[in-house]
Amino acid sequence: MTSGRGALTALHLLLVWAVTAVAVPTLGFGLLVSAWSGGAGAAVPVFAVGVPLMVGLLAAAGLPVRTVVPLCGSARQRFGWAALVFVLGTLGVLAGLAAYGGDVDLGSATTRIVLTGVPYAVAAAFFVPNRWVRLGAVAALGVAVAYGGFVGPARSEVRRHEAEVAWYQEHAELLYLGAVPPGMEVSRAEVGPAYFGVDYRTVRQDAFASLLVRPPLTPTPRCPEFEEKGVTCTVDAHGEVRTVRELADGGRAVTLTRLHGGAEAEVTSQTVDESGLRRLLNTLHPLSDTELEELMREKKIDHRT
Repeated sequence: MTSGRGALTALHLLLVWAVTAVAVPTLGFGLLVSAWSGGAGAAVPVFAVGVPLMVGLLAAAGLPVRTVVPLCGSARQRFGWAALVFVLGTLGVLAGLAAYGGDVDLGSATTRIVLTGVPYAVAAAFFVPNRWVRLGAVAALGVAVAYGGFVGPARSEVRRHEAEVAWYQEHAELLYLGAVPPGMEVSRAEVGPAYFGVDYRTVRQDAFASLLVRPPLTPTPRCPEFEEKGVTCTVDAHGEVRTVRELADGGRAVTLTRLHGGAEAEVTSQTVDESGLRRLLNTLHPLSDTELEELMREKKIDHRT
């Protein structure tokens, strides 16, 4: 390709990009406004006028290369070429919208407008009878597919994961976990606006214990007043509150509550004995990143607003 033909080709592709980068967002905005204000029927006239206008603008962009691109040699051929470029470029724009809808980062609003014209310029490049121009178009298409189909979604997933972790760690001062009682496993954890709860269960679901970490209910540990019968409560010298509820079936539920740092930790169970509950309290430690990742991976943690 001579320097003159190369300059014409560059001007041609630049014109295709510039025309579509301006016209396509304008057409899309017009369709959106008309559909929003008057329903889908109101968008039909805008579409019927906008599409032929777009094809006409693209045909005009093909004028500089009527001696370079065979399909732009005559007016009839240029309009056929323009229709092909419009269809192929629009497919690229729709693919970009699908990627953007999948939370793939496409930059700022200005960047997205600039990118709108790229699929049309790439489509036009495939019609230029030059190996290097077409190789450039293939490379651009490959980059777009790789980013939109693989790199972008992977980065989006990382951002979502980081946002979810930050969401769970919003009240990190309450995120404490104790050693799992023997024979049990963490079955569920829940982060609330002012609490962190963990349920421990056996595999057969025949034993249960729960941990609740929250801001202290009172400045100093004390027994609350219970209206129901069969409840006893004591506070030892270390400030641990022990509450026992006698159950109708003859069993009992034991609750131990103590201050832990700036939070109040409470463990309750009908099946784990007091020594096991105290071991749970004695082994409380801040929830580590590894433990949080494991809970998230196994879908055992939830967030409640």
